[in-house]
Amino acid sequence: QVQLVESGGGLVQAGGSLRLSCAASGRTFSSYTMGWFRQAPGKEREFVAAIRWRGGSTNYADSMKGRFTISRDNAKNTMYLQMNSLKPEDPAVYYCAANALGISSIRGSAYDYWGQGTQVIVSS
Repeated sequence: QVQLVESGGGLVQAGGSLRLSCAASGRTFSSYTMGWFRQAPGKEREFVAAIRWRGGSTNYADSMKGRFTISRDNAKNTMYLQMNSLKPEDPAVYYCAANALGISSIRGSAYDYWGQGTQVIVSS
């Protein structure tokens, strides 16, 4: 069974940086696409970024381009989200997700597995 465990969230000042991690286990992920989503209180879940495990091609939400970087470490079965220049609109619970068919989608419904989320708080 696929398990995704996020870590790295916390409190950071506006303009600061955080690196989130998503440790994946239970399968061989070479054919998967992994993604990051976020959800702020009272708002809908929002696509952040995705990465194809094989090849490493990436896709970002327009508002994250240039500030966030998604990456993965094949040997560790871990995906990362480096977040720089954090803004007051970035606080949310950040979730990692996995798509078993390798589809790089911005829709959460396309993903088969989800982690429990990690909270990011940005102070002004």
